[in-house]
Amino acid sequence: MLKIILSGGGTGGHIYPAVSVAEELKKRAGDNVEILFVGAEGKMEMEKIPASGYSIIGLPVAGLQRRLTVKNLSLPFKVIKSLNKAISVIKSFKPDIVVGFGGYASAPILWAAQRGKIPTVIQEQNSYAGITNKILAKRADRVCVAYKDMDRFFDKNKIVLTGNPVRANFIGEVRPETAAAHFGLIPEKQTILVTGGSLGTRTLNNAVLSYYDQLKENNNIQLIWQTGKFYENEIGEAIKGRKADNIWHGAFIDRMDYAYEASDVIIARAGASTVSELSLIGKPVIFVPSPNVAEDHQTKNAMALSSVGAAELIRDSDATEQVIPYALELLKDKEKMARMGSKITSLGINDSAKRIVDIILSLISQPHV
Repeated sequence: MLKIILSGGGTGGHIYPAVSVAEELKKRAGDNVEILFVGAEGKMEMEKIPASGYSIIGLPVAGLQRRLTVKNLSLPFKVIKSLNKAISVIKSFKPDIVVGFGGYASAPILWAAQRGKIPTVIQEQNSYAGITNKILAKRADRVCVAYKDMDRFFDKNKIVLTGNPVRANFIGEVRPETAAAHFGLIPEKQTILVTGGSLGTRTLNNAVLSYYDQLKENNNIQLIWQTGKFYENEIGEAIKGRKADNIWHGAFIDRMDYAYEASDVIIARAGASTVSELSLIGKPVIFVPSPNVAEDHQTKNAMALSSVGAAELIRDSDATEQVIPYALELLKDKEKMARMGSKITSLGINDSAKRIVDIILSLISQPHV
């Protein structure tokens, strides 16, 4: 029986890749593998992982706040408690390997595994490595990356280009008319998808609101607008009495495969998982990176694509005024849209989970010193 710990969380960008790898492990090993997830108490993984059918243990670890807060004062105690609990988990579960997918929850369990001479793998999802991963990678056996030239951060002998595993079933064979009908739209009309993720983003919502009436009156254009649950009521009030048949809006899109298929141009943030999904979709993308993330990694992710013509980048500070007009102009340039779609597809890796599982299983079969 193989025993494997997968750790990561805080955001879907850390959870979905881990679940994808778990599913690939189950597909390959069947009942011969036992998988345990380790996450952070109170974070979304404590709900999402059990819903996916896997066991999870939460650590009391928390992230460092960017300003002086009471939470920061309690952080050292949470770290010590988390390290002790991680050591206990390693001793009781006795894993053959531990794989970290990012998020501060993965640090204690990776550290405990390395301390116990257990093989470890790190999956770095961004084009700019975080501090924690750079430290833990020194003793890791392999570092799985999604971008080239990551030897700026890691030992080149440990790096394997795997890409980022994406959500299961987010892409598939979907008919355009089925996708458009899901949102009450017309498949023959050009469509813009605006998505700030399940929580939403104020910048992209304000961008749509600034041009809402113009979009509403444009009979040739349709819009799929994911507002995010944090902004659902606010947006509802803002457009009250201004219903538009060519605009679908909702807090959450339950079928992203339909949204991607129905769209001609996509406006999105540049989190690692989003970038990886869109690289497989092959549609022209305008990235508006969030400035409120550690080490500005979303901007670096977007630049890795925009610098080679695979996407466009508009700064968050400029997006409210610029991103919708830019998308409307892009829809008029079929040749540029085709070039962007082709280029971003050339950067995608569609078997990331398989590649990572190959590494996991090969390390388990090797003697570890």
